[in-house]
Amino acid sequence: MRYYLIAGEASGDLHGSNLVRELKLQDPDAQFRFFGGDLMAAQAGVPPVLHYREMAFMGFIKVMMNLRAISRNMEKCKVDIVDFKPDVIILIDFAGFNLRIAEFAKSIGLKTVFYISPKIWAWKTNRIKKIKKYIDKMLTILPFETEFYAGFNYPVEYVGNPLLDAIEEFKANDHQTEADFRKSNSLTDKPIIGLLAGSRKQELDLMLPVMIEVSRQFPEYQFVISGAPGLDRSYYTKVAGADCNLPIIFGQTYNLLKFSRAALVTSGTATLETALFGVPEAVLYRIMAPNFLYRIGRKILKAKWISLANLIMGREIIRELVQMDCNPRTVAAELRKILDDERYDAEFQRNYAELMQRMGSAGASQRAAKAVIDFFG
Repeated sequence: MRYYLIAGEASGDLHGSNLVRELKLQDPDAQFRFFGGDLMAAQAGVPPVLHYREMAFMGFIKVMMNLRAISRNMEKCKVDIVDFKPDVIILIDFAGFNLRIAEFAKSIGLKTVFYISPKIWAWKTNRIKKIKKYIDKMLTILPFETEFYAGFNYPVEYVGNPLLDAIEEFKANDHQTEADFRKSNSLTDKPIIGLLAGSRKQELDLMLPVMIEVSRQFPEYQFVISGAPGLDRSYYTKVAGADCNLPIIFGQTYNLLKFSRAALVTSGTATLETALFGVPEAVLYRIMAPNFLYRIGRKILKAKWISLANLIMGREIIRELVQMDCNPRTVAAELRKILDDERYDAEFQRNYAELMQRMGSAGASQRAAKAVIDFFG
């Protein structure tokens, strides 16, 4: 079969790469073309038509400023789809772009599968109309999504979470000791606090300065910034400022989590990855908007929480410090509680164990590939 995949962010590139690997194993004649990143390219053996770095625009203002670029990317994708003539289009998250491509695909008679549901359970619930109309098969990765979609009389297939696959593979192949990790990255002997500030420039601009300010209140710890694959080191140093000497490491997020005592994490996929590594964390998030606009937006959101672990558990097992609460004083107080309160730490571990049970076993990418081939083959 001929597969056309579209991923518009770093997390989509990761999940897309694992899916491509499994599709190749189950379909020896598979051919691929895609919008994505370096991880997908490594598995597919061909470069992306367009790299996700040229596609990810976060927030209303950024989207409005880049409407021409988004329109050009859309047209490029449509033309390339027609030229490639795929048997199926696999859309990976990135709902704003991908649902428009799904509509185009249906208009020319192509089949579509959405892997990793848009977060319509949080906002823009009306997108269910487009999903029912343009998506032939929905593969979900969060256990509560099955019940959510059933409320709209739209059957979906829960295949498990691909993060479990990625983490299991990492643990199976990783033999690095903590001493080697520290030596190779020129780290001190102090306990490590991981800083995962996000994968977009806008997130970095808002969250990293808060994290750095917090780090100054904990001289007994070594704070380490995890560099996102879509951002250059120069951008981190620009945001951090000349007086910041925190180490920045790239391509080692899982190694960092493996050896971290705690973490400060920008809301997103990384919050769930951190939880699956058993690392106590605080979730941070801010938007560039006045607080009163944030309060209005919060009322529009359908979901009570923003972090995936809390959504899966149906309660707050990780403290979310959002907008007004995302400030150095409040974040530092939460981090101090994580580090110093043994009962609090034990509660994290109990909740994380329950989280793992709810998520099920690894093998999501394998099950997703099988579902695609069985449904469209």
